[in-house]
Amino acid sequence: MMTEAQTIICRCEEVNYEEVFNAIQQYKCSSREIKLRTRAGMGCCGGRTCRIMLESIIQDFSQSETEKLQPLKYQPPIRPISFGLLGENK
Repeated sequence: MMTEAQTIICRCEEVNYEEVFNAIQQYKCSSREIKLRTRAGMGCCGGRTCRIMLESIIQDFSQSETEKLQPLKYQPPIRPISFGLLGENK
């Protein structure tokens, strides 16, 4: 049975709730700094799956510090490629 602390927030980087919580408590930093300290949101999906959950956790602990509530950026996981280029023989 998994506890709340062991709940995975970022599947790509295997970051759990406890790691995010500890970073917020220890460093009292912005959402971007949490991302850099824990690597949550920096995996192969580029933050598309965990960004909303991560922002929600940060917002819960940073209610009085509105200047730190910057939305996290996310990147597309790959660059678009055409089927013609993909099937091209070299």
